[in-house]
Amino acid sequence: QVQLVESGGGLVQPGGSLRLSCAASGFTFSSHQMSWVRQAPGKGLEWVSDINSGGSNTYYADSVKGRFTASRDNSKNTLTLQMNSLKPEDTAVYFCAKDWPGGDVGQGTQVTVSS
Repeated sequence: QVQLVESGGGLVQPGGSLRLSCAASGFTFSSHQMSWVRQAPGKGLEWVSDINSGGSNTYYADSVKGRFTASRDNSKNTLTLQMNSLKPEDTAVYFCAKDWPGGDVGQGTQVTVSS
């Protein structure tokens, strides 16, 4: 069965950085586009980033473009989101997702940006 386990969240000051990871199992990771999505308090899920199966193409929401970088290691079945220049509005639970929208989503990791 598909398992997606996120880690790396925490509390960071505005302007700081965090690196999120997602460990994937139960499917052929290298064959699937993967995504990061987030849910801010009181709001719905928001798409953040896509990365194609080989890792050569990435796409970002305008709100994070230039600050976030998605990458993947298909040899380790791992997805990563490097988040720089964090803002308070980036506060959310971050999820990795397979075949977004409509596919599997992990349990999420909390990111809080606050001074």
